[in-house]
Amino acid sequence: MRLIRRDILSSQSFLLDSKLNISFMDRLRLIAKFQKITASIESPHTQEEVYAFAKAILTLPKSDGVIVEAGCFKGSSTAKFSLAAHLAGRKLIVFDSFQGIPKNNENHDKNIYGGSAGFPEGSYCGALEEVKANVNKYGALRSVEFVEGWFDDSMPHFDRPISAIYLDVDLVSSTTTCLKYLYPLLEEGGVVYSQDGHLPLIIELLEDESFWKNVVGFPKPDIRGLRNSKLLSFVKHTQNVTV
Repeated sequence: MRLIRRDILSSQSFLLDSKLNISFMDRLRLIAKFQKITASIESPHTQEEVYAFAKAILTLPKSDGVIVEAGCFKGSSTAKFSLAAHLAGRKLIVFDSFQGIPKNNENHDKNIYGGSAGFPEGSYCGALEEVKANVNKYGALRSVEFVEGWFDDSMPHFDRPISAIYLDVDLVSSTTTCLKYLYPLLEEGGVVYSQDGHLPLIIELLEDESFWKNVVGFPKPDIRGLRNSKLLSFVKHTQNVTV
């Protein structure tokens, strides 16, 4: 009941947010479409989490930057973000192996809420054609580009400016790769959201000053929600680090 109430409140907040660069009727239509997508596609996220990133997309200043989603599972979040990206006149770039979680030896054990947290190889798998079909049916496929492959292979070759990033990648190794290659491309004032703030190993990584300095090449940002929320967000610092 508490989760349902939070989802209802987040829907109301989205509907009444006058800062969004879309009309009241567009907001109302988005809410209805988001609810239909959640009812139709397996969705390991809350409406509150999706609305938070949709708001970020719909309040971005004008630029040539794209929106990036890393980790899309069956395409529920992708369909929702594609609708927001379309209204904002942005391209949504989706990185995923489309083979599920890669092989790993990370022992996540428990999340910050005391629940189990494990990510065996192949879990959270959505085939590319399945995801495309879901986005085509419920989202705005014409606003989406898919980049298939393991992040270590696909991200080093990506070089487009980015305005906003959404991470749902579960592993420390995947989070490291995403921030190493995507964060430097993020525009000044660009925002990152992570749906993995409930995982202690991810928290340890994001708190590590040396990771930000030596791997990412930027100072550690102020991370909203760290250690008390599943959804984290942070804005990019403008000053690069000389290593």
